[in-house]
Amino acid sequence: MRTVKAAAAAVTVALAAGAASVAVGRFASDAALKAPPGRPLPTEPRLTVHATAAGQVALTRDLAALRPGTYGLAGNGTHAVVGPVLDSATHSVDTVVRRLERVTRGTLEPGDTVWLTPNVHTGDPGTALGLKHTDVRIPGELGSLPAWFVPGVRDTWVITVHGLGATREHPMNIMEFLHRQRFPVLDLAYRGDLGAPRSPDGLSHLGETEWRDVDAAIRHAVSHGARQVVLHGWSTGATMALRAAAHSGLRDRISGLVLDSPVLSWATTLRALAAARRTPGALLPLAVRAAQGRTGLERERTAEAAQLTVPALIFHGPDDTLAPWEYSRRLAHARPNLIALRTVPNAPHGAMWNADPKSYEEALRRFLTPLM
Repeated sequence: MRTVKAAAAAVTVALAAGAASVAVGRFASDAALKAPPGRPLPTEPRLTVHATAAGQVALTRDLAALRPGTYGLAGNGTHAVVGPVLDSATHSVDTVVRRLERVTRGTLEPGDTVWLTPNVHTGDPGTALGLKHTDVRIPGELGSLPAWFVPGVRDTWVITVHGLGATREHPMNIMEFLHRQRFPVLDLAYRGDLGAPRSPDGLSHLGETEWRDVDAAIRHAVSHGARQVVLHGWSTGATMALRAAAHSGLRDRISGLVLDSPVLSWATTLRALAAARRTPGALLPLAVRAAQGRTGLERERTAEAAQLTVPALIFHGPDDTLAPWEYSRRLAHARPNLIALRTVPNAPHGAMWNADPKSYEEALRRFLTPLM
């Protein structure tokens, strides 16, 4: 009898441990699979506003606060734009002073919690940039997808696709540049975004299924006069662009890809996001297995990228902790005839433009010129 009870107890413990492992894996995988659009990823540190003055803001001293370039500064109900660090400004040893370009929403007050974001603009192309645009609805696999269309005279369109934790406001960083180059721009919101249908399971699939919304955008562009399209994606948006280039029924209309901080190893990115939530290292494999079970993710994107038949420009940096730069470096080395890598130092994930806007746009101009 004791043997039976002991066996039953062991089975109960094993089942409980198994259930706990599943629960832990699901929670850890949520960092990527349930990343809400427009909210900071767990890798982005929270900073405190210590003081503001004319054209200046003092923030908690942190490596993030010391990044070169131009960034959005977001908080709960606030958004501002900050420029470079002002080394000559008076500050305490635990603060950093940056140039405050403008406050676009709300107010910045001492004690506010904020974080740096690649999103420099808020609103829409009209309110943020003064660009004439149209709100369009694109028929997608799951329903109607909202998008902004900024007209241009060329018959090559640029379709922009944001990534993890971002919204279609992010591509507005380069929209003025593309408008000056006279490209029509279609800025897409896809499944899971505000105003777009949700995935049936309510999860992000890190581009595995979302690419079909990019395919719908290509079909819309072609049906409205585009002869060719260039896909410009950030993070998982770059993953979606890669999958569209490999699988779209209109892939022959894709003349080039611009990939900013591409997620080429979804498992690595998921582990990084789970680790940022302080998931113990020993439990990170559970997060990967949970993501596979919940979404069907299997293959990495490096194999797809290796099959490219159109030119691609990659912007990526060694400081990206979410989507390692090494994968992009290997890819560019393997396909030097098609893939150019622009290495951007001192830039976090998805913020290659922010670190050096002029250099980014010049590299983009050189890449796009033969595709016009």
